[in-house]
Amino acid sequence: MRRRAILDTAATMLDEMPVSAVALNELSRRVGLAKSNVLRYFESREAVLLELLDQAWRQWNADLPERLDAAVDAGAPVSRRGEQFAAVITRTLAERRILCDLLSAQAGVLEHNVSPEVAARYKRAALSSVADLAALARVHLPELGERAEQLCGQMIMTAGAVWTHARPSAAMLAAYEEDPSLAVYRMDFAPSLQETLTTLVAGTLARAQS
Repeated sequence: MRRRAILDTAATMLDEMPVSAVALNELSRRVGLAKSNVLRYFESREAVLLELLDQAWRQWNADLPERLDAAVDAGAPVSRRGEQFAAVITRTLAERRILCDLLSAQAGVLEHNVSPEVAARYKRAALSSVADLAALARVHLPELGERAEQLCGQMIMTAGAVWTHARPSAAMLAAYEEDPSLAVYRMDFAPSLQETLTTLVAGTLARAQS
């Protein structure tokens, strides 16, 4: 029950603030436990957030089949199905701010300050989630064949990277306002991600069929 309370409280905090602002002291205060007691259940703030990432990713995977079935035309040419697949991935990720924020922090933040055991447990879960996503990809794009898992792993990494770049710091936003020419490569998350994923899917399909 206490593990669940810690996770639920951390999830509530992520509704209110970015991953970078979630602090263990505040989490402990909100749960009503001493920091040392929180650390009895999770070895670090990052361990809590990795578990939330795993849960959010699994929920996204579970929601995708219905969205893909509705949007991907099974009778369309493979190029069109690839575009539709990339569009669904983009739309559903754009609806999940917390998942995107956690994915963007995964390698650079969340996989640090954890034990090898926690890191390995999370990585096994992530590989399983990539495999589940690849299975969905093969339903709608069977032409991918054995390249589906590599593609899906790359899509997840791309989503995290685009999310980060689509959220510039306050200092950078001020610099853009002062000199708009600096914002030539500024990204809006959904259109930038969809364009990048569409290109990635098309390239992977071309290589799979070559």
